[in-house]
Amino acid sequence: MKGDTVSTNGQLLGTVLAVQANFYRVQLDEGVRSQELETIESSSSLSPVPCQLSPSSPVPILLCTRRTRLKKIGQQVMVGDRVIVEEPDWSGGRGAIADVLPRNSELDRPAIANVNQILLVFAVADPPLEPVQLSRFLIKAESTGVDVLLCLNKCDLVSPEEKQEISDRLFNWGYQPIFISVQNQININQISEYLNNKITVIAGPSGVGKSSLINLMIPDINLRVGEVSGKLARGRHTTRHVELFEMPKGGLLADTPGFNQPDLNCSPEELIYYFPEARKRLEVASCRFSDCSHRDEPDCVVGDDWERYAHYLEFLADATIHQTYLKQQTDPESTLKLMSKGKGQNQYEPKLESKKYRRISRKTQLQDLQELYRESED
Repeated sequence: MKGDTVSTNGQLLGTVLAVQANFYRVQLDEGVRSQELETIESSSSLSPVPCQLSPSSPVPILLCTRRTRLKKIGQQVMVGDRVIVEEPDWSGGRGAIADVLPRNSELDRPAIANVNQILLVFAVADPPLEPVQLSRFLIKAESTGVDVLLCLNKCDLVSPEEKQEISDRLFNWGYQPIFISVQNQININQISEYLNNKITVIAGPSGVGKSSLINLMIPDINLRVGEVSGKLARGRHTTRHVELFEMPKGGLLADTPGFNQPDLNCSPEELIYYFPEARKRLEVASCRFSDCSHRDEPDCVVGDDWERYAHYLEFLADATIHQTYLKQQTDPESTLKLMSKGKGQNQYEPKLESKKYRRISRKTQLQDLQELYRESED
């Protein structure tokens, strides 16, 4: 995770932990000179925005701005970016980001760079496990191109038979879930081992225990924890922004805002490859037609004898509508508009093209009345 600090021309290497307005919290790499650390420790109580020290290592965190040159060339600075910091002000805990190193990976939602894996957290109960919702999250995670680790919380609330049934079901999907219980601290160390020396994004719907899991793996972090709504059987959103936290044995973990329905913005052609059980069949043989949509075409090797085939058809319809909408956006005569249905779901509806469907403004009505009045006087 951490490399050697750049020691020339006063430049330092670091990782962006958080972005707040126009400021960036950057954790510097190990190797900062001891005399600089002494300056940090002696001035931290006097500085209005002091340089912070990680609880697990004496590595300073600077509050940085972005050089004007980066803004002019349109260089975005994201959480997880590896950056070069220059002119550090150790007494004030400040610095300036001079450059951004090339990214190994990049996520759009949440906006994080250099992610190694996604830790997808769901609950087996309270709220209940919803297969379609889980599939949607898995497809979104698979579309990022990074490794996916599935974690199922609250395993103490189900019987061993139910647990085995869920495990077998997900194994057929192509996943080997890790069952945990934050409440009873079951298999928490196993999860922590998977996160060592990696940048991990933790994701999942609200109320499944993501913040509680982070609080358990990273002591003294004290993230705000929400409760599950009894009426909706869904969790309340507690995380407001994206931030990286340092794991005790190395590695960074990003807590992300919880949401119940992630957007699927992949193309219809790509969608089938985000289902591991279908992708496995395509790796063995090819369909008869190169443009096979894997619905009802003859000699399709994917077939319809797998559990999530219904999920695939549902998501394929969404992806097709989304692709049509994108094409319409490039057409000045677009006939579709995006409408929000609430709860993170959207749909596309036709625009009213004819003027006869539009409500006449009061100003136009008044002008018409005035014109009619003048005509009557004449």
